[in-house]
Amino acid sequence: MSANDRPTGQQQTATYDSAFLKACRREPVPHTPVWFMRQAGRSLPEYRKVREGTAMLESCMMPELVTEITLQPVRRHGVDAAIYFSDIVVPLKAIGIDLDIKPGVGPVVEKPIRTRADLEQLRPLEPDDVPYVAEAVRMLVGELGGTPLIGFAGAPFTLASYLVEGGPSRNHEHTKAMMYGDPQLWADLLDRLAGITSAFLKVQIEAGASAVQLFDSWVGALAPADYRRSVMPASAKVFEAVSGYGVPRIHFGVGTGELLGLMGEAGADVVGVDWRVPLDEAVRRVGPGKALQGNIDPAVLFAPREAVETKAREVLDAAAGLEGHIFNLGHGVLPNTDPAALTRLVEYVHEQTAR
Repeated sequence: MSANDRPTGQQQTATYDSAFLKACRREPVPHTPVWFMRQAGRSLPEYRKVREGTAMLESCMMPELVTEITLQPVRRHGVDAAIYFSDIVVPLKAIGIDLDIKPGVGPVVEKPIRTRADLEQLRPLEPDDVPYVAEAVRMLVGELGGTPLIGFAGAPFTLASYLVEGGPSRNHEHTKAMMYGDPQLWADLLDRLAGITSAFLKVQIEAGASAVQLFDSWVGALAPADYRRSVMPASAKVFEAVSGYGVPRIHFGVGTGELLGLMGEAGADVVGVDWRVPLDEAVRRVGPGKALQGNIDPAVLFAPREAVETKAREVLDAAAGLEGHIFNLGHGVLPNTDPAALTRLVEYVHEQTAR
């Protein structure tokens, strides 16, 4: 089964002909679909209100709260897809890794993985570890109707970088030291993380998610040869693990202009592109048979409306020859973005691309 096969089941039928899934399958669309990474989050006052007093990881384990947060940008902006509200470290927390998300810092791991013995912290993820995820997805599918829900997970490299460094890192010194200095330990670490990530995505798909996106936030720190040798096998394992479900698979990383072809080769149906590479150049690097997602600079949204529309027009023009295009930012919505600017951008793209 592939992303181009019509799935069975009531939920898939409701979303199958949506503009978002048509674009993922590189089929003609009624308009270019739009959604934004981090569309559910700090830019929305209603998000800040419902999250008040609730820690990030705690909020990810509350199905009703997850449902409300995921729905907020769909209601406000009229986007063509919802993205499941979660965090990339949720499956790690679920298997017992001692970590927390510290405000202003990010995920912090109490006992970093540096030796083979440390690998024992990483047991397989079972569906019973994350019952709140399946419950939230089912609730969302019931609320969203014909609007697709995108499942969410962190890619093995990015998860490994947090686990090895013990938190966010600018240079990934410990991560690269393991990758270069003990390639077998590194391969075993990524293989375990690929299994955990695959299981996390399967839970979401089986509960009703219409597509999945694998976020590899930090993989742009690598040279292409290192990506191919040391990272691509694990990412490919994740994509292969969910290939039988027939849902589109999206792959995204930041600063990955030199890796775009390899990221598509890893098995994605859709390759996300950040704002550094124009889409007409990105399609040359990725090659045929893939849809592209992107790619306006998130900071552009702080400019006046006319400037935002000019930049959006540039993206649409660059995407004119693509087999499939999903309009998105080149990374996530910045926290201080005016929500009205996002709503106007959705309206502009829909109006400009109506067929």
